[in-house]
Amino acid sequence: MIISHLPYGPTCYFGLSNCVMRHDLPRSEIGTMSEAFPHLIFNNFNTKLGERFSNILKYLFPVPKSESRRVITFSNQSDSISFRHHVYTKESHKDVSLSEVGPRFEMKPYQITLGTLDMKDAHTEWVLRPYMNTAKKRKSLAK
Repeated sequence: MIISHLPYGPTCYFGLSNCVMRHDLPRSEIGTMSEAFPHLIFNNFNTKLGERFSNILKYLFPVPKSESRRVITFSNQSDSISFRHHVYTKESHKDVSLSEVGPRFEMKPYQITLGTLDMKDAHTEWVLRPYMNTAKKRKSLAK
């Protein structure tokens, strides 16, 4: 998946895995899809690079209204970002019920460039280097 912010960038490249589309979820689990702008939750994006990725993802969505019941979660675990999409309902003053509306997938970032797709001489800000000696020990997005 490629995310390119127009007109000047940045462009971020992700590999996708474990994709489950909305129509593949069991009917008993799927809630009704809200068209309201979603609230965003970013979990475990602690480093400078993690904050950079959260900003790239955050600016894809408009600012939600306070009464919106739609939630999108980006959770970082071992430099793999889990995407989940839920709708919540308040059952009582303290209880909240979540229902997944799909899709869900895992995103593995591998490059950020400081331009758009059509810029051939765009500067590369970050590249995943998985074959270095310390690559297994190093975590880029979280401490």
